[in-house]
Amino acid sequence: MKKNRKKALVLGMSGILLLTGCGGQMDTSKTPQADVMPWTEAEAGASEKETAVEGAESPSEMADMWESGAAENTVGEEERALTEAADDAVKNYAGTAGTPDMAADEWKMSGMEDLNGDLYAKGEAPDGYLGSCYDFPDGEAYDAENQEEYSQWEEQGFFSVMAQPLSTFSADVDTASYSNLRRLIRDGYDLEDLPEGAVRIEEMLNYFSYDYKEPAGQEPFGVTTQIGRCPWNEEAELLMVGLKTEDISYDQAPVSNLVFLLDVSGSMDEPDKLPLLQEAFTLLTEKLSSKDRISIVTYASEDTVVLQGAAGSEKRKIKKAINGLEAGGGTWGSRGIETAYALAEENFIKGGNNRVILATDGDLNIGMTSEEELEELISEKKESGIFLSVLGFGTGNIKDNKMETLADKGNGNYAYIDCMQEARKVLLEEMTATLLTVCKDVKLQVEFNPELVEAYRLLGYDNRALDRKDFSDDTKDGGEIGAGHSVTALYEIILREPLHHGMTKSEIDDLKYGSEYRERAGEGSAANQKYKEWLTVSIRYKKPAGSRSELLEYPVGYDSYQEKPSNDFLFAAAVAEFGLLASHSEYPEDASIENVRRTIKKLDLKDSYKIEFLELVEEVQ
Repeated sequence: MKKNRKKALVLGMSGILLLTGCGGQMDTSKTPQADVMPWTEAEAGASEKETAVEGAESPSEMADMWESGAAENTVGEEERALTEAADDAVKNYAGTAGTPDMAADEWKMSGMEDLNGDLYAKGEAPDGYLGSCYDFPDGEAYDAENQEEYSQWEEQGFFSVMAQPLSTFSADVDTASYSNLRRLIRDGYDLEDLPEGAVRIEEMLNYFSYDYKEPAGQEPFGVTTQIGRCPWNEEAELLMVGLKTEDISYDQAPVSNLVFLLDVSGSMDEPDKLPLLQEAFTLLTEKLSSKDRISIVTYASEDTVVLQGAAGSEKRKIKKAINGLEAGGGTWGSRGIETAYALAEENFIKGGNNRVILATDGDLNIGMTSEEELEELISEKKESGIFLSVLGFGTGNIKDNKMETLADKGNGNYAYIDCMQEARKVLLEEMTATLLTVCKDVKLQVEFNPELVEAYRLLGYDNRALDRKDFSDDTKDGGEIGAGHSVTALYEIILREPLHHGMTKSEIDDLKYGSEYRERAGEGSAANQKYKEWLTVSIRYKKPAGSRSELLEYPVGYDSYQEKPSNDFLFAAAVAEFGLLASHSEYPEDASIENVRRTIKKLDLKDSYKIEFLELVEEVQ
């Protein structure tokens, strides 16, 4: 499952056998030096052309180069040399450690060769001492991916309306979780192996665009509500709440004061980090205009002001500064943040778009490094009126937890860029949404009518939950929404009386007393459901420069119910169902990959990102 593990384990086992004797008493005085040296010579005798891979400083980087074909020839020669040395080492060990001699083909016929490659991929080891030879700390083999960090949150279950009639949470337009999930699946992960905390359902939902209502009049949001059957829970209905802000072109945006805060520490010295970052920001530079003011701050062991207050039209100057960056040293991220915000304050444009754009893998190791310290730092900085965009790069050691904390607590949004296609989406197609906030501290509160609704469950937003009193407290932080952004929230809701009487329309039409059946079914609570409010969606928000929130309210009833839901509803439901499985939810009910695939296949998809999602679903099926 994890690529290149077989090669590593073949070499690793041979090394253990050679160097430790796997518990045997090796008499080095009887071991000819030439018998031990082939291993060292294979490593030390690399030709000049093999130095093509000398820049690979980590197993994950070597794996990436291997997959891309950059190291195919050189590593192939090295691997053959190491394999031959491993065979010699096994023979030498067998002869010197007092064990029965085993010829090379006998070794292969015994199945031990296959065992080396498959041991950890299958997650099992042989019994006895042989199995204990391969015990790593915490029972896990070394894997570059295990250096990635994700926050852990307790999943919300169903709440009784009588016990908790209000559901309150902060809006979220981050999309990082989905693009990171896409990367993990393409790297060979099965759903059950995905890191805990890596999948956030709300970010999966909000990655995609939907045909929601546009804002009307002076309202900042268009609000769409729809109710239908829950595809994975036959006892529940599914409520979709969609918000959309007005989409404008960047040409219509106010004057911008942008500070690029770029991580150039040693951990960024990989092809999918600094080089991708440089290409992405070069792409963004092409869209800047003369009204923009651009500064660049870098940080590694120290922070450096590379560019200050350049006009956006000075594209050659900006690109030269970006493309001249090199990675190396430690990661004093907190120092870089201090400098970037100081520079943004120095060039602050009143009534303009003042923003720091942080690009990093999140691996901070100097100064303030914990989530708690970063939260305190960035919460203080957001009071300056400067907004934040966080762009994550790289694999192997990304610190998703720290980048999400910075974005959530710093009046910001967080996207993960794993390829140039994603860079174009975030920095070109959604440029104003990424760089221009139109509503800040956005909070939602849904109040359910206990006469009709028995229980509910919000899907995702587990780390965005608020106390009911926080909704009207303007000192409590909410989410930031950019121009053209959409926010989607889904609820499973259980009604006191089932909405459906168990028979389809065609079955009722076949009855002799069909009209009487329909009349009877429309009496009592079922009839009340059609004329009473089921719930009310309330939204609080502030203008970007404002300090007091404004309130909007939207009652929702049976008129939002649709027997045949829209394509947007069905697609969002499929994404959420996939998210339940990928996040290892405790409440999956009847969710299945096949059901997700079947639902999406019925839709007329014209959006390339939605088509790509279907491909991911089929890849893990």
